[in-house]
Amino acid sequence: MAVPSHTDILLLPERVWTADGDSAHSGWAVLVHDGAIATVGPVDAIKAPAEARHIALPGTTLTPGLIDLHSHVFLHPYNETLWNDQVLKEPQDYRTLEAATHARATLLAGFTTLRDLGTEGAGFADVSLKRAIDEGMIPGPRLFVATRAIVATASYGPGPRGFRPDMELPSGAQEISGVDEAIRATREQAGRGADWIKLYADYRVGTDGSTQPTLSLAEMKAIVDTAHLSGRPVAAHASSDAGVRLAVEAGVDSIEHGYGASEATFRLLKQHNVAYEPTLTAVESTAQYFEHYVPGQSEPTPRMRESERAFRTALKLGVTIGNGSDVGVFTHGENWREPAAMVRDGMTAPQAMHAATDVAARILRQQDRFGRIAPCLRADLVAFNGDPSTHIDDLQQPVFVMKDGTIYRTPPTTP
Repeated sequence: MAVPSHTDILLLPERVWTADGDSAHSGWAVLVHDGAIATVGPVDAIKAPAEARHIALPGTTLTPGLIDLHSHVFLHPYNETLWNDQVLKEPQDYRTLEAATHARATLLAGFTTLRDLGTEGAGFADVSLKRAIDEGMIPGPRLFVATRAIVATASYGPGPRGFRPDMELPSGAQEISGVDEAIRATREQAGRGADWIKLYADYRVGTDGSTQPTLSLAEMKAIVDTAHLSGRPVAAHASSDAGVRLAVEAGVDSIEHGYGASEATFRLLKQHNVAYEPTLTAVESTAQYFEHYVPGQSEPTPRMRESERAFRTALKLGVTIGNGSDVGVFTHGENWREPAAMVRDGMTAPQAMHAATDVAARILRQQDRFGRIAPCLRADLVAFNGDPSTHIDDLQQPVFVMKDGTIYRTPPTTP
């Protein structure tokens, strides 16, 4: 249950990692006033009001609230229910209730902000979920929503391949053909409440099931230009080299997945300042579900090696990499697995922490609101046992969670 904050709260961890550098500061504290960070620094230098509530967090590192830039709160793991069955058989009302439980689990895990990239057949229900969280009706992270992704006609599931041609199937996204329909869909989603627009630059549409471009450059440019006119950024699902390149040429703001992108194409991302969310955990999870991969025992699958190669290439070139996991493919609340995977595949622990805090906030254009521990930013704060800035796996141990100054999780010993 959320605990509304006192006007002033003094948080006393063992150390504070502010995201302004790579190392945590021992002996620091954070004073929160009216939902914002008032002061951060050595505990002896902070003058807290006499009536301030003191919360001791021994053995912990206090960090900014974590950010996941690629989530699907309306999905749950495919080894529980296949994607087709979730879209075809689970009513939207039921999926919305599920999404509320997923949002709570995410917040309690220390992720105070999500960019949710598509409801996958649940219409515009993410807008209502966001409103319920913002109004305090249910606990959950701050949401930036994309409503319905935009896809090329007959290129996304369920079907139509494999189903009777006379069946009317619900779609996991909004289908368009041509520039006019691309503009109309973008305007509709913006009007319904989308913060970001998401498009699918490619999908598994080849005659052999291979990933090939779907939307044309003109269609993507129409989406991007229309979204940008209203101040909305665009995220592109793109897995193939051709799909990634087309999306970047169209002017998108972030690339999701990018597994097949070449070094030359990643150089194009760097040149155009396009962010990259690698979604490594989604690849590992689907390998577990469908390719008999056993963590710690099996050799990485070809798809896992491909995603690692792409990630290492982007890292080497200095592409802006944000923490984006594709959670929903795997269990909500286990979002920590993506920073851990990024460290496994070549990042340092501080780099992964930055990807999930200040870098992610910049990708969201919200760096002046959250993403660091600094005066005047929102009090999105999480304490972990240990120190994830040196041991990334310590992200599995959140003991204190605050969002906007409201406390959602406290250690059992905290009065």
